[in-house]
Amino acid sequence: MKLKKVLAVGLVIVMAAMAGTGCSRNNGKATNTDSGEGDDKEVVTLNFMGWEASPLETAAVEDGIAIFEKEHSDIKINYTSSTGGSEYNAKLLSAAASKSMPDVMFMMSSAYRQFVSKGTLLEITDKFNEEFSLDDFIDSSKEIMSIDGKVYGVSSCTVSPILYYNKDVFDEAGVEYPSSDPANAWTIDEFREVAKKLTTDDIYGCYGLETVGGGGTDTLTPQIISGGGSRYSDDFKTSTMNTPEAKKVMETIKAIRVEDGSAPDATTLDSVGMTAAQMLETGKVAMLLDGSWALQELAAAGMHVGMAPLPSYGKVVTTGQAHLHCIASGTKYPEQAWEFVKFLSSLDYQGSLISSGLWMPNRKSMYEEDMVEKWYKQEVHGDSYKNMLDYFQDAVVDPSALQYSSKCSDIVSEETKLYFTDAQDLDKTLQNIDKRSNEAIAEALE
Repeated sequence: MKLKKVLAVGLVIVMAAMAGTGCSRNNGKATNTDSGEGDDKEVVTLNFMGWEASPLETAAVEDGIAIFEKEHSDIKINYTSSTGGSEYNAKLLSAAASKSMPDVMFMMSSAYRQFVSKGTLLEITDKFNEEFSLDDFIDSSKEIMSIDGKVYGVSSCTVSPILYYNKDVFDEAGVEYPSSDPANAWTIDEFREVAKKLTTDDIYGCYGLETVGGGGTDTLTPQIISGGGSRYSDDFKTSTMNTPEAKKVMETIKAIRVEDGSAPDATTLDSVGMTAAQMLETGKVAMLLDGSWALQELAAAGMHVGMAPLPSYGKVVTTGQAHLHCIASGTKYPEQAWEFVKFLSSLDYQGSLISSGLWMPNRKSMYEEDMVEKWYKQEVHGDSYKNMLDYFQDAVVDPSALQYSSKCSDIVSEETKLYFTDAQDLDKTLQNIDKRSNEAIAEALE
């Protein structure tokens, strides 16, 4: 398979490529230090915009730009890193309205369809098909990229929410680790009982069950899907949160915190000045539901961590999504922008991020045994990760990536927070989510 060979070569050379680029940085641009062929070419500058998800990712972007500029002496990249989330989308929407969008950009999967509907992203279907096979992308990434059979952005990777646990806390309590085999995943009742056993005056049994957000940190949605519920209708134009299935999940999560006393709320973390990952690292929390990208931080800390599938309410499932790399429809340099997007989709760029644990591969060929050995690192991924490869590859697409307003995730986050902090009853919460989300989707579709 030609694609597989290309990916393999990319993984072999990526670390060496990142180590020495032959370029020097100057005010966010690269100056080629080589002489010879290409020096007299007209140089095109592409404006490129993203966000800082982690210092490692930002460093990888900058290193990747240096590699790209060395290979393309006639293209320079002016990179701007912005705040992520809602602020990032608002900035891009403002730029679109003023016809000043960057040539190439990170695009949140939850905003992708909204921007496509506004005609602000360049259709790249033909170029994509010449370079890639859509069928080689895992189903969740494939479903996100394809809109009515057309492609407007290339999925960067995939990330999924999973269960992390502090092995030292489990060992001290004499509690058996959760299985990393999805076929033997804990039910929510089993998870709840273990969380109670691990809870002491100094340790909370778990954290992160009610998280809603982007970047693979939405742990609430896969629980709702596991219990037979849904976030949206089949056409993703109507919110469907106000159901008995969603209600049961939210009642269970609240009971774990309030009735069992097994989980802190977010204000507890604020008061101690720790992130969720730091609470797990220091043994203040025994189990953490978080995005797969958190593995990079946990591995770098050298902690005794294990991974397992999310607890199930019936179906063992996680969700998958990640940002896309897109080109503005108004760019003056579509050919050069495509060359850059193509590079961002290569293993020359992606390899170090996958090996570090920050990203997971979104190509089916990358999950084949011989290819796994090229990016898998024992000191990062541990023993349990390999047992979960099918779990990641078969992830259900995160429904927030297929609806039409990026405001919907913010609405769910705002309303569920009111319920979990006792400021609003559950029926009102679910009614508000559907009403406000439907209004946001209708506005986006106008």
